[in-house]
Amino acid sequence: MASLSAQVPRRRWIIGGLLGGGVLVNYIDRINLSVAAPQLMAEFHLTPTDIGLLFSAFFWSYALLTIPAGMILDRFGVTSVGRWGAFLWSIASAAVAFASGFGGIFMARLLLGAAEAPCFPANAKATGYWFPRQERSVATSLFDAAAKFANVIGVPLGAFVVVNFGWRWGFGVTAALSFSYFVAYYCIYRDPSADKNLSREEHAYILDGGATPEGESASSAGSMLVYLLRQRKVWGLSLGFAAYGYTFYLFLTWLPGYLVQAMHMSILESAGYAAIPWACATVSDIVFGGLLVDRLIAAGHDETKVRKTVLVVGMLFGLSVFNATQTTDPRWAIFWISIALSGLAASAPIGWSIPSLIAPKGGTATIGGIMNFLNNMMGVIAPIVTGLIVGATHHFEAAFLVAGVMLLFGIFSYVVVLGRIEPIPSPA
Repeated sequence: MASLSAQVPRRRWIIGGLLGGGVLVNYIDRINLSVAAPQLMAEFHLTPTDIGLLFSAFFWSYALLTIPAGMILDRFGVTSVGRWGAFLWSIASAAVAFASGFGGIFMARLLLGAAEAPCFPANAKATGYWFPRQERSVATSLFDAAAKFANVIGVPLGAFVVVNFGWRWGFGVTAALSFSYFVAYYCIYRDPSADKNLSREEHAYILDGGATPEGESASSAGSMLVYLLRQRKVWGLSLGFAAYGYTFYLFLTWLPGYLVQAMHMSILESAGYAAIPWACATVSDIVFGGLLVDRLIAAGHDETKVRKTVLVVGMLFGLSVFNATQTTDPRWAIFWISIALSGLAASAPIGWSIPSLIAPKGGTATIGGIMNFLNNMMGVIAPIVTGLIVGATHHFEAAFLVAGVMLLFGIFSYVVVLGRIEPIPSPA
């Protein structure tokens, strides 16, 4: 199969790179607030609890709209919904730059969350269309790793702009990046059946490899949602991924602040240190969550065992977050956080590949929406809980312990509740 893959054209990898580029911009949009937080606290006299609320504002609308976004995607398709989403999130990102206080920033972040809600379910659906099963993990890791790599380049870039030009310019730069992605997506993305640049040979290779069939389900969007909510596999996947999301979003929003407050670093110094765990996570995402998994499956190993082993082992490595509570040395803290995020990064693309592997026809984005809803509710909860804990205790140890307990719950969901990774029967 590997030799056959090398002989066919590679239009699908251009699409995979495009989806990854969108997530890269998407996450730079999300993390710029964490870089600007110290300046916002000083300018608008905000408390740690206020900052926690601002961090979570994005996820309120994002999480609440992920299930409707998945249903809309399954009804109207990736192409049109993806275009509108990319355009609206560039507008929302620009709106933050013109905000005049807590309320304006909060509303702009709510709008950004609504605009970006279709992104990951759309990518999961598009990856199912464009890639055979034996390439699905690598393809998924391209866009999932971009979420981690955004912190490698986004935090230093944001810190440079914020320190030298002010926080408003930081949001202006991300708005320009977002609009550039909208133009690229508008010009390039089509579903395989509508892409004139996709050769017949490559299209046949994708279909023969078990690509998700294009088209709508015979059931209505509401009926499909109700049906999927009754499926044990959907709950096992979604609860396990939500546990991953709690720790991921804790570090996504609070890592720069943790380094400034607990390790007494400057904004620029914290940006350099914060990039290290995210760089490690990017490599782990692609190498272990992508290449290793697809190689093992291509070699004939049981698909369920391979994917679930990487899921669970990655989550176990995530428990290294416990060790970060035992040190006051920033170098050791970054070491343990790097181990934790690398483990979680290896498990993440497996999680995102599963909706297209278990969904009945026309249900991939709906499963992705359910999974993303619970995952991003952790984006609401984790920043607020962390802010409350830090505000009450003036340190991060208890906040990191909470994240570790969540990971143990996620391991249970993946091992016991998810079951075999195989298609759910279509509703009658």
